[in-house]
Amino acid sequence: MAQLVYRRYGGSLQVDIPDFNTLTEAVRIPATQWMALACPMEGIACDPRFLTLMDADGNRRIRVEELRAAVDWTAARLKDRKGADAGSDVLELSALSDTANNLKGAAELVLRTLDAPDTTRLSLEQLRTSDKALRDAGKNGDGIIAPVSLPERLRPLAQSIIAAFPPRTNRAGLAGVDVELVKRFREERAALLTHLGGRDAVFTWGAASLEQAKRIHDVAPLLDGYFVQCRLVAAQPEAAASLRLRADRVEGALGDLGAMGKAANELPIAPPDPSGVLVWARLYRGAGYEKLEAFHQEVATPLLGDGVKLTDTAWRELSAKAEGILGWQGKRDASALHAVADTLGAVSDEDLDALEAVSREDLSLKPTLDVIAELERLVLYQRWLLLFSNNFISMPSLYLPKRRALMEKGTLILGGRKYTLSVLVTDRAAHSALTGQGTTCILYVKVMPRDATDAYEVAVPVTAGRSTELVVGKRGVFYDVDGKESDAIVTQIVRQPVSLWESMTMPFMRIGAFITSKVEGLAASGEKDFDASLESGYKQTVTAPPPPAAPAPAAAAPAGAQAGGGLAGVLAAGGIAFAALGSSLAFILTQVKSLTLVDVITAATILAIVVMAPAGLLGWLKLRRRNLALLLEGSGWALNDRLMLTRGVATLITRKPKLPKNARVDRADLVRGALRHTQDDDESDGMSLGARLGLTLLILFVLGWQVRVPVTEWLCTYHWLSEDACRVLLPKLVPSELPGAPAPSGSAPAVAPAPAPAK
Repeated sequence: MAQLVYRRYGGSLQVDIPDFNTLTEAVRIPATQWMALACPMEGIACDPRFLTLMDADGNRRIRVEELRAAVDWTAARLKDRKGADAGSDVLELSALSDTANNLKGAAELVLRTLDAPDTTRLSLEQLRTSDKALRDAGKNGDGIIAPVSLPERLRPLAQSIIAAFPPRTNRAGLAGVDVELVKRFREERAALLTHLGGRDAVFTWGAASLEQAKRIHDVAPLLDGYFVQCRLVAAQPEAAASLRLRADRVEGALGDLGAMGKAANELPIAPPDPSGVLVWARLYRGAGYEKLEAFHQEVATPLLGDGVKLTDTAWRELSAKAEGILGWQGKRDASALHAVADTLGAVSDEDLDALEAVSREDLSLKPTLDVIAELERLVLYQRWLLLFSNNFISMPSLYLPKRRALMEKGTLILGGRKYTLSVLVTDRAAHSALTGQGTTCILYVKVMPRDATDAYEVAVPVTAGRSTELVVGKRGVFYDVDGKESDAIVTQIVRQPVSLWESMTMPFMRIGAFITSKVEGLAASGEKDFDASLESGYKQTVTAPPPPAAPAPAAAAPAGAQAGGGLAGVLAAGGIAFAALGSSLAFILTQVKSLTLVDVITAATILAIVVMAPAGLLGWLKLRRRNLALLLEGSGWALNDRLMLTRGVATLITRKPKLPKNARVDRADLVRGALRHTQDDDESDGMSLGARLGLTLLILFVLGWQVRVPVTEWLCTYHWLSEDACRVLLPKLVPSELPGAPAPSGSAPAVAPAPAPAK
């Protein structure tokens, strides 16, 4: 029994699984110590067939018990597990255990079929090549033979059988025939041939029997109704009057063609005869007249030999024969083989026996082909099980820079940085709702492959740099795990600070953004108000009534005020606002003037500390709690433990690559030289050199004037200046306070301060 070793990766304790023997022990540990309990099949970078074989219940998810069953199944069939340790897709036949003797026989059969030079080992490629060759040869082991795999003489018969019955598809995806289908064909064929044998007894009118029967069936409602009326009149003669149109009905229809036609259609086809005889010459010219006349000429007269009348007895005989013909035809058409009814006589029992023999021969291969399928399972498990377990039971590849985890989709290059971790996202709304609860900055990026129509989305954690530089719509390039390059565009950002400095400066950025938005809003509002005031004043000026011819001096002032009230009001309001702004600016300048540069720097430093310290502490706590587990759980993973994002791992996931080792940086700015040549040809609109120099000296003078007193005191205190210079520069300073000045009379001698203790 191998000893299990637990190692710490990024703050999480994970079992170390270096080889397959350790894996057989690792799957026995409690599920609570596994990193994952379940994962989706989507977004896993391994052989899709391997995942399909692992998914025993077909729910598109891999669970704990399914992984345990796969490991136990593989361990029972491999006595030498070096191939599983190496993740090899080549199976050494000598590595098979006694339990896998059937697999060994199937492997030898495949190698012989392929005429392989080395019969001691079998690769996955050889296995799949042989499987395809067997499929192409029509050997599927399911007994369903496609026509293309049959001899030429049997193909038309097989195609007829396939067309007659619901299709059956073999493992190669081709429609074919099997023993059951041939048996059903025999039964349907025998029944249809028996039915076809009675055709002559039913089709007594020759080749035209079916057509004549259809014509009789077509007029049956009219003639049946007439002979019923005849029986009614025979039983009750007064009923004949009720079968005629009333006089008021005829009078009401006169002049209305539609009403007249409707009334005529309600009449019998002819006057009912109590003796049950229809005289063709007495037919009413109603709606069915043309149909009945054609039936009289083309059907009744040739079949009965009487072109004058049709008796009730003769009609019932005609109708019975027609129904017999139509019933026979309906039974023939209901047969599954009606489409090939005319060729059934040419089908021999020998051909049917040959089809059954080919089907049984293919069916006899089923045990061998099933073993070959199990052989593919073993090779795939040897290739992928250990690697998959190191991404399920443990996840060291997420933390090791030279490895790539199976759930990773590729690398994103965006904004001068390299993001090495990304996972597939199938539902961005659900994924972002979960990752939004964490403290990690997440980018959602749409990847658009160049040679494929299906785009997909990935979630990318941002663990270094500045998140403020990332915006929705920013474009980059994505390289998948196979190295294929695709266009990428940011579709959503879950924004969180990605560094301590960003978390500390983020409040200032928010304050700046807030002030900028408010100032822009106020400026826009002020411009609107000013434009509205100007418009109002202009309208008042234009629409004001003209002044009288000789206005009194007392009345001139109000008139003038009315005429210019709008513009004057605007100017007055502007003057008030300018005065208020000037007062505020004067107050600010007065307060700042009383402060020294040291006071300003101290105040700014205290303000920065007050704002940045809490933000930095909160950001530090957030950065410590960054967890990659939410990134995977949003994609459908069920995880037991957190995947903490340490500082070292953060620098591995989001990187800004250095320049090549043999690269040299030329510090000269080529743009300046280009601008210098351009400025020689263009007239400069900026400040001259003298103006810039004067402005610089002015700024330096103002700054020096603000700090003159503390700097002079400091220089005098430490005897950097002479006593006379200090008296001149600091006239208000008390002489006793100057360096080396005598103590005033009547005062106690100054006590020398005790020397400061050595630090």
